[in-house]
Amino acid sequence: MEILLGLGAIMACLGVALGAFGAHALKDKFSTPRYAAIWETAVQYHMYHSLGLLVLGMLSSDVLLGTSSMLSWAGYLMFAGIIFFSGSLYMLAVTGVKKLGAITPIGGMLFIVAWILVAIEAFA
Repeated sequence: MEILLGLGAIMACLGVALGAFGAHALKDKFSTPRYAAIWETAVQYHMYHSLGLLVLGMLSSDVLLGTSSMLSWAGYLMFAGIIFFSGSLYMLAVTGVKKLGAITPIGGMLFIVAWILVAIEAFA
């Protein structure tokens, strides 16, 4: 599905940019090394799932497997997971507002459900 490919490419680009931004512009701005590590975790999951979006975009296209709504849903859940999981960690790392960490598990659950849908489609 072209939308998932586009989202994957945009999210991967954003992941690279945020990784570089954290490593260079923010490296001396984090209040503790813990927040720098939180930023790195956000970037890692951001990039893993951006690549997942690209793969799902290719797999769910008509060319490879035929249209798959299960894979499309997995892609949209992955995209939402990046927003909730990585987004909340980025905000936590920059602001130090610990309550933002309560949002992170929502993104983690979205990632888990997305991967479960991929597995279901693979075994169907």
